[in-house]
Parts: sequence; structure tokens; C-alpha cells
Amino acid sequence: MTEPDITDEMIAAHGMTPDEYAEVIRILNREPTFTELGIFSAMWNEHCSYKSSKKWLRTLPTEGPQVICGPGENAGIVDIGDGQAVVFKMESHNHPSYIEPYQGAATGVGGILRDVFTMGARPIAAMNALSFGEVSHPKTKRLVAGVVEGVGGYGNPFGVPTIGGEVRFHAAYNGNCLVNAFAAGLADADKIFYSAASGIGMPVVYLGAKTGRDGVGGATMASAEFDDTIEDKRPTVQVGDPFTEKRLLEATLELMASGAVISIQDMGAAGLTCSAVEMGDKGKLGIRLNLNLVPVRETAMTAYEMMLSESQERMLMVLKPEKEAEAKAIFDKWDLDFAIVGETIAEDRFLIVHNDQVMADLPLSKLASTAPEYDRPWLETPKAAPMGDIPDIDPIAGLMALIGSPNYARKHWVWEQYDSQVMADTVQAPGLGAGVVRVHGTRKMLAFTSDVTPRYVKANPIEGGKQAVAEAYRNLSAVGARPLATTDNLNFGNPEKPEIMGQLVGAIKGIGEACLALDTPIVSGNVSLYNETDGQGILPTPTIGAVGLIETPEALISGLPKEGDIAVLIGETNGHLGQSALLAEAFGREDGDAPHVDLNAERRNGTFVRESGPLISAASDLSDGGLALAAFELADAANIGVTLNVKGTALLFGEDQARYILAIKPEKLDGLFAKALAADVPASIVGVFAGVDVTLDTATAPLEKLSAVYRSAFEESIT
Repeated sequence: MTEPDITDEMIAAHGMTPDEYAEVIRILNREPTFTELGIFSAMWNEHCSYKSSKKWLRTLPTEGPQVICGPGENAGIVDIGDGQAVVFKMESHNHPSYIEPYQGAATGVGGILRDVFTMGARPIAAMNALSFGEVSHPKTKRLVAGVVEGVGGYGNPFGVPTIGGEVRFHAAYNGNCLVNAFAAGLADADKIFYSAASGIGMPVVYLGAKTGRDGVGGATMASAEFDDTIEDKRPTVQVGDPFTEKRLLEATLELMASGAVISIQDMGAAGLTCSAVEMGDKGKLGIRLNLNLVPVRETAMTAYEMMLSESQERMLMVLKPEKEAEAKAIFDKWDLDFAIVGETIAEDRFLIVHNDQVMADLPLSKLASTAPEYDRPWLETPKAAPMGDIPDIDPIAGLMALIGSPNYARKHWVWEQYDSQVMADTVQAPGLGAGVVRVHGTRKMLAFTSDVTPRYVKANPIEGGKQAVAEAYRNLSAVGARPLATTDNLNFGNPEKPEIMGQLVGAIKGIGEACLALDTPIVSGNVSLYNETDGQGILPTPTIGAVGLIETPEALISGLPKEGDIAVLIGETNGHLGQSALLAEAFGREDGDAPHVDLNAERRNGTFVRESGPLISAASDLSDGGLALAAFELADAANIGVTLNVKGTALLFGEDQARYILAIKPEKLDGLFAKALAADVPASIVGVFAGVDVTLDTATAPLEKLSAVYRSAFEESIT
């Protein structure tokens, strides 16, 4: 088939700048073919090459004695002892989910699950972090319904528990929702599989589902802003099948156990192109592919379409030749395609043949490790102006403003659509703090959380980046888990704008500082840029996913307050209301600076809470809404009233960091305070869990009335 000549319009449509196209010509010493243009476009876009962020990502701490594998593979791997490892990553599927909410979210879940089991791990937990526009925006309700249904529609039949996440609403996401998907799995530390090809003349094997035209150009689309042509991009969204993925999981793990695998790579963004290039580049080898051998489900597919299709549930493997028959028998048993489509070669070439024609002949190394890298100009975010005065507000009215908002109302409408109990190892499901699952067959547990406060990051990217890590650290500590490591999903607008690039740089600096201080290295992650529509960018949203280890069941902190338990505040309160939830929900304002994060205090106070587990009936970290909201959430969960003997809006709703609220039995108070004194940890009695009312200072309302608002406001807002 004759390919079209390259035009300036084609180059622009592929997301390439004139300078980048000139570099392609310089590398090849000729004009590229149309298929070659597509391959360069896919490998050099932001989604695959990280060309705007690579410089800054290198500054993040990625090592530690617990780290088996850091960034650069399909997922990060951390040692949890006893010869076991947890494998995890978070990744975005923002653009596809805005265009086609159900399939965009579903395939986001499918892709992150493949990243995990490609490493040889069986998935044990999933989370998602979702950001939508204003509830009143005409697209929001459709997006929420479709995305939530898509997450459940893939994760539930696949059979992985969804155990946590977050949902937020803000006008900045009106034109660009965020769907960040997290998955974690368990593997034997000595049976981990990597993607670097090795050996010359080794068979390259296509595994899984057939290739179609869905998702062609998806990676390039994910690296572009939206405009009024958004509907034209619908064909770039992939279509997922969780039942096929479940078979692919079982077949892949069985294949790995057979000893047939040299290296293996998920076919995610840019499909066959990216998987083949990454395997070859990491192994310093070339790859030859014959596209006539690729299993397809549509007729007359071109080389361009096959190389750039993002059809789901597919893998690429380098196979030990003597194991071919055994490997094929495994995939035949699971009713999945198994096809040798090429081989590794010694030369630095990516050679694509279709219908006996060479459709692409490229230096493979130039596509991946030597892709363009930009040091984009950036502007430091100006220091936030001091917060203006806040009118007096009745504390109960302030609490009602929070719990009546879809941002802080109970989210059971969301998580009840997810199966959180499949596999029967879930200890703590969504709803209150970090999710917890048992490590099957052991006494250990793993805790998972996802956190960021975008308005903090906008006001002060460095402190906002630090706070996202610190809040994740606190969420893990509040269930008794020792934080191990983190994954980041950096969602920002157009990096070509110096002020947006400045947000990204500042957030990475803050994240790096916090991860270093809290010993939670970044072991995997994703960068999603160009989250803009008609020039309007999202709030900077660097989501942090974190994993913690609970060594024994006795170390778990998972109870609820009991009648008569004393409310104890851990940490220092100064009443910081800048950029607070109360300011946004009660007064419609977003002014002031983000709260300062004292990382030494975070580490000290978190360690104290973890080590005080036997003295604690219930615990929650303090974040959005401060002491008042955290105390109410515990009271609602336990169906017991709470009285806070704290005066003033700032002390009740302030969002100072490094703080927790604990429910303590009266007879255990002396032990707790003695321990706090010895550890130099601020601790004070702030109230009691008792009765049937919520009392904040002198304002009182029945818990039943407040809980009715809290439990209905979200569904009423979005349905």
C-alpha cells in the first residue's frame, strides 16, 4: 500500500514541532515514511518520552534499602520481607476519560493492572483518584457516572479489590477531568520479570488479544490540549475487555512459571511501537517485526495502524526458543493469541516489514533513550498574598458547609460500585483512611492511600508537593502502617507556559524533599501534561500514591471510637486557614498561602502514632477541614456523638499539618501522655466521644441530622 507524502499539516497533527521534524530528517538523512512519522511522533510525545519533565524527575529520591526496582520499568518494586515484594504504580488516563468516560476509565484500570502483572506480580489492590469540574457544569454528571461505572466495570470482573481513592470537584477541571489509576500486586522477590531484551536472534512474541484500530494515535492525543475538535478524537480511545485481561493475567503468570520468558513488556501507550522499542533499547538491541504475523481483528489494516494501535489486553515478550511449544500451549489453553512476530537483532535498527515491503527502518536507540529532552523556561510561583479576614461563622454552619459539599460528603455512592472484598483479604475498605489488605498466608498487611490538595499546590507548589507526600505518610501511619515508598502521578497544564512549568518544577522539588525526609522514595510514576482546554489549565494535581507495611495484626489501628473515649489531638495547632476547605466551601474563596509542612514533625508524630497503636481505639489524620471535620467523620462512622472543647474557627477548621486525632480509652490516657512526653510530641485533650450530638465549642446539632446530610449530599449533587 502506498503511503501519503508528509505535509506540514500532518507533522502538526502528529504533535511534532518543525524543529523536531528537522531532527528526524537529520537522524535519517532523508524524509521519513508516513509510518516512520507515526512511530517518531508516538515515541517523542510527552506521554512516552517525558521530554519536558525528565530533567526534574531525575532529582527525585528513588533509592533505599527497601527498593528492589525504581522508576524505568513497568512498575516499582519494594521489599516487604520474607522473600516477598509489593509491585505498584499509578498512571493517568485523563484525556481518554474526558472523551469517552466509561472506556477511558476502564482501560486506565486495565493498563495499570498489566503494568503490575507484567512484572510477575498478582494484583491484590486498586485505587483511583478522580478530579471533575463543577457539579453544575453540563458535562460533570455524565463524566462522573461514566468514569465510576468504567472503573467498576473493569476492576470488578477482573477480580481485584478497589480499596481507596479520592474524588474532588473544581471549576478548573470543567474541560479536562483527571482519572488516575493505581494498582499493586505481590511477587516473590526472586521471581521478578523485567523488560530489557537480551540475546540475538531471540523470538519476539505477541501475546493476548487481537489488534484493531481502536486507540490509534492515543499517546499523541494524550500529549495535546483539547479544543472544540474534541469529538474528532473519540476513535483514539481504546476499548477494554476485563474478562480477556483476567485470562491474560493467568496465562502470563503461568508462562512466567514455565521459565520461557526472557523479557516481557505491556503494550500500553503507543502499543506495539512503544513495547518493542523499550524492550530493544533497554537491552541495547534492535528489533525486526513482520506485521503480517500480527493477529488482527480488522481487515486491511495498514502498518501505521498496527504500529500505533492501542488495542487492550496485549503483551510483547522475548522468548527462549526451546520453550516455544510449551509457551504456545499455555496461551492456546487460555484461548489467547500467541504469535512470533519478529526477532531481536544485533544492529541498532527498528525494522518493520509489511506485505514484503519495508515500512520503517529506523535507528532504534534514537526513538527512546535519545528522544528530545527540553529544559523549558519556568517561572517561580509568586508568594501568595496574605489571607483576608474571615467573617465569624457558627461552627455547626461551617461543618454543614463542608459535609454538604460533594468534595467532603461521604462518597459511598462511588465506592459501593466497586468490589472492595473480592479475594477476601480486604481488612479496611474505602470510607475512612487508608485501605488495608492482608498479605495472604502471612500475618502481614499492606496499606494503600492516594493524596494531594491541588489548591495548596497552586498557591505554593513546593509546600503543596511536600503536603501531598506528608498527607499520604499520615494516612498510612494512622492505620499503623510503616510507610515504605511512593508513586507519583503528576497532572499539570501546558509545560510550554513558564508559569505552568514553574508549578511542575516547584511540586517536584517539594515532593523530593518530603520523600527524602520521610524515607518514602518514588519508585514509579507518570507525568500527564497538556491538561488544558481552550487554554484553560487544570489545578496542578501531583497525586501521590503510597504503600505501607503492617508487620502484625496487633499493629493495625482500625477501630472506631467507643462511648466515653477521649479525643486527643496530636501535633501543634496554630489555626492556618489559608487555602482551607472551610474558606472554599463556606465563603467561596481561595486565598492565602498553603500551610507550612514541617517534615521533622511529620516523621516524629507519625512514628509516635504507629508506636502507640495498643493505646489507641481509633485514629485519623487531620487534613481538609481540620479538627472539626476529622472528629465528625470518626463520630459518624461510629454513630457516637462528639464534643470538641475548642474555641474559634481557626482552631476548629485550621489545616495545620503533622496532626492526628485519636480516640483513647480514659484508662489509657496516662500511658499515652507519658509516651508523648518522652517522644517530645505535642498532645492535648480536645474533647470526648459520647452521646448523640455534635458539639463544637458551644454550638450543637444532632449527629443524626448531620449524618443525614453527610450521607446524602454527594449522590444528590451528581445524580
